Amino acid sequence: MKKIVAFLIFNSIVLIGFSQNSKTIKVDESRSIECIAIYSDHETESLTQELINKAQIVNEENNGSKYFLDEIPNFLISLNQKFYFGKNISKTLLIYNGDSINFEGIPQIFIKGLHSGDHEFIIKGKDDNDKILNKSKLKFTTIGVTPMFKNDAIVIGCLLLLLSLIFYTSNLKAFAKFYKFVPGLLLCYFLPAILNSLHIISGEYSELYFISSRYLLPASLVLLCLSIDLKEILKLGPKALIMFFAGTVGIVIGGPLSLMIIAYLFPDWLGADAGEVWRGLATVAGSWIGGGANQTAMKEIFETPNSLFSKMIVVDVIVANVWMACLLYGTGINKRINKRLKADDSAIEGLKNKMQKFVSSISRIPTTSDLIIIAGIGITGTGLSHLLSESVTPFFSSIKNSLANYGLTSLASGFFWLIVFATLIGVVLSFTRLKSYEGAGASKMGSLFLYVLVAAIGTHMDLSAIAESPILFAIGGIWMLIHALFLILIAFIIKAPFFFVAVGSQANVGGAASAPVVASAFHPSLAPVGVLLAVMGYAVGTGAAWLCAVLMQNIV
Repeated sequence: MKKIVAFLIFNSIVLIGFSQNSKTIKVDESRSIECIAIYSDHETESLTQELINKAQIVNEENNGSKYFLDEIPNFLISLNQKFYFGKNISKTLLIYNGDSINFEGIPQIFIKGLHSGDHEFIIKGKDDNDKILNKSKLKFTTIGVTPMFKNDAIVIGCLLLLLSLIFYTSNLKAFAKFYKFVPGLLLCYFLPAILNSLHIISGEYSELYFISSRYLLPASLVLLCLSIDLKEILKLGPKALIMFFAGTVGIVIGGPLSLMIIAYLFPDWLGADAGEVWRGLATVAGSWIGGGANQTAMKEIFETPNSLFSKMIVVDVIVANVWMACLLYGTGINKRINKRLKADDSAIEGLKNKMQKFVSSISRIPTTSDLIIIAGIGITGTGLSHLLSESVTPFFSSIKNSLANYGLTSLASGFFWLIVFATLIGVVLSFTRLKSYEGAGASKMGSLFLYVLVAAIGTHMDLSAIAESPILFAIGGIWMLIHALFLILIAFIIKAPFFFVAVGSQANVGGAASAPVVASAFHPSLAPVGVLLAVMGYAVGTGAAWLCAVLMQNIV
């Protein structure tokens, strides 16, 4: 076993080691990480242990964990004995960010210089003939700053306190003028974002968004669809579909147009990095038209580097969330917007009025029994949705490569089927006697779940991240502006009300998690419209995003 003979200073520790055992992987133009091989023997065992005490050990047992860089800035990849047992491993190959490093023997690998984000290290053990004898994949997430509150029980308490204050003040005369211009739903989203940006809470560390989107969202969809009137929704006409596809077209043309504008304003910058930037923007197009599955498909199709992909995820989240905030603000002034668009919103108002009359006719003071049954309908529907999703997803996952040829990789997503089945269950139940529980507050409980989801979405917005890649955010902002202007132009031509503008846009950009939120801001009975359009976004996402990427590639 090699002896460590050169010096490396780390946190005032002198580590003995060969200089050739320290190798660098370039992450991007400004960042790189250092990988140092450590070989344990009797002479270096105590020193290695001292280093281990200053770093986080990453192995198979804690795979998928999250760490704060201000607490633990360095990491030690230390595979267990099962990886090497019974195998004549003479070389170790480390793969990160598309780059690979070969180390002699069986070292522990010390990593320094990691930045915030998701990381995946692939370790392969090889023999003298370079034959791979074993392979391990380690994933973990690093977060820059430790929040004040890490316990999710405290975080959900903070979020519900904010929601309570918003709804309490919205009923006070002193705040009437304020809420006339600032919708309460916007605050439910924006205030948690401030808490996250100030590092009071951490949406990236918290599991609240996952819980809300996987459990509360399906329950909300079941309860909101419980009183759905399909005939009245169909009477809304083709404008909903027209505005949805207008939103898709706006994103497809917005990508290349935004690149053209930036190329004119910053030709030197774009000239240096254009060959890679369009690949990253392709993944944003996949997300904004379809969803996470479509985004991943674009990453694989156009071979987007992991370092660029991580930046694009931040651009995707921040720009999309800012746009969602604009749409939520628009819901509060949609009457004025409709006048400017000369839009006819009689069909939407008719549906809202009919639902209000229906609810008034069956309204009653809910008993404990009613509330338990309503909760049972939502949660049982969620459980059944998960069961059905888990039953069909493996089949579609097994033919994912074939689906990719038709741009239908979303069918291999468990979340896609979860949303589809939750919606279908709610629609089916709307034809049963359970529909009468709308009078006891079924949609109100569904709206409660949605508001918690909105707050959880807000915790994933970090306003300070904009300063890290201003040019990328400029491209994203111009892109979204083009998307918005195109939607408004089409809405003006066909006299579509702002409801179709907002839901058509969010069904593309936000998907099934946020489209019903925007739709329900107009009225809870309209939430299913957002869901149905969002499902269409999953279907067309990969194909439309591919076209957008090809156009961007030709621009640069």
